[in-house]
Amino acid sequence: MKRYDVIVIGAGDVGLGITFKAVSAGLKVALINKGAVGGTCVNTGCVPSKTLIHTADRIIEAGENTKLGIRSDVSSIDFSAIMERMRGVVASGRDSIRTALEDSEDLDLIDRECHFIDEHTLEAGDERLRGKKIFIASGARPSVPAIKGLDTVQYLTNETVLGLKDKPESMIFIGGGFVALEYAHFFSAMGVRVTVLNRGSTLLGFEEPEISELLRKEMGKRTELLMGTETLEVRHTGSGYRVLVRETETVLVKELPAEQVMVSAGRRSNADILRPERAGIGTDKAGFIVVDDYLRTNKKHIWAIGDAIGRAMFTHAGDREAELAWNNATQRKKQRMDFGSVPHAVYTCPQIASVGLTESQARKEHEVLVGRAQYSDIVMGEAMLEQEGFAKAVVEKGSRRILGFHIIGPHAAMLIQEVVNAVAQKGTVESITGCMHIFPALSNLIPEAFGNLE
Repeated sequence: MKRYDVIVIGAGDVGLGITFKAVSAGLKVALINKGAVGGTCVNTGCVPSKTLIHTADRIIEAGENTKLGIRSDVSSIDFSAIMERMRGVVASGRDSIRTALEDSEDLDLIDRECHFIDEHTLEAGDERLRGKKIFIASGARPSVPAIKGLDTVQYLTNETVLGLKDKPESMIFIGGGFVALEYAHFFSAMGVRVTVLNRGSTLLGFEEPEISELLRKEMGKRTELLMGTETLEVRHTGSGYRVLVRETETVLVKELPAEQVMVSAGRRSNADILRPERAGIGTDKAGFIVVDDYLRTNKKHIWAIGDAIGRAMFTHAGDREAELAWNNATQRKKQRMDFGSVPHAVYTCPQIASVGLTESQARKEHEVLVGRAQYSDIVMGEAMLEQEGFAKAVVEKGSRRILGFHIIGPHAAMLIQEVVNAVAQKGTVESITGCMHIFPALSNLIPEAFGNLE
């Protein structure tokens, strides 16, 4: 049996953060990872999807240039070249990570699936490893709903869709979450006829209602959005697939054809593969590992981070968790993970970015002020002829502390960053409006929204 100071399970972005910190500290480290290093983000998540979406955004922009007096129609799209470029970006990132791992001293990279034997011991293949400290960053995988016939057909997921070489004529997305909507944006920009099946009556119900409605309106121009629709059955035909659906309100049942079907119905934890019960590690009903505010499990020497815990499943959140978990495992002064200040972005068209509480959430515990500004209220927004996008601020009335901020429109993910910084520091409105903003710039949207509080 090999003994280590630190064992890390999972070589995704989050697990790598712990691994390199442990190696830099001069500790003997084992990194256990089955498959490609880099995890979801590099291989099947943000890196490939955003590479593809960047191209989609350029196509949409070209089509909208007419409003500026520019004729820039897209004459052709080389789908196979676009997909190949994406795969090249992924391979480059993955190769650089493996090189860095192989160049690290006192690090054993074990390319096998593993599971717990007891709370200190893991088994990987025919090898057993014992660790003083263990960090679980095992990630998550696509959740597949129990739909009749789905287990008999070759459907796409966020993982397998990246292997497409030929552009399909039509696609049906089962699920209306942000992953489905981002890929619906990409494929519709490619000229694919896209249908999204969403069980709920709104898109992205965790966003502000007016943001969800504007997204539905704008995406509905390029995709067919079937809201309040339940998927009953999927069948393979000679030319593709037929999906049987039922409208919730009318109970009307109809059959939809498509060349490809992609399932995007959430994520499930990989923790079950580790057999955490053998180590006495607590999990919730969905199988995600339970941690305290300091990211420690119910075992004092085991921490869990990233998608394995099922909270704020974003790379930037996982990176922060890795920093805090390492600090809490090695330093006397502990730091809590503040999930309330984790921002997120949805790379649809229009783009969405949010941080903190929505208005309805804030009103449950606070007396609030709400401010709103259209892109067209500022000079640069007017120059862009952006008529629909807007920002919304939610502020505690007495203290003027920023509780939440939400944007839908061009460059939302970049624009929100200064508010993210303020929210993380429990900042007030004046922490933003008291600073100069370059004029004229899109960033003027932020103080404009705060200036309209009522």
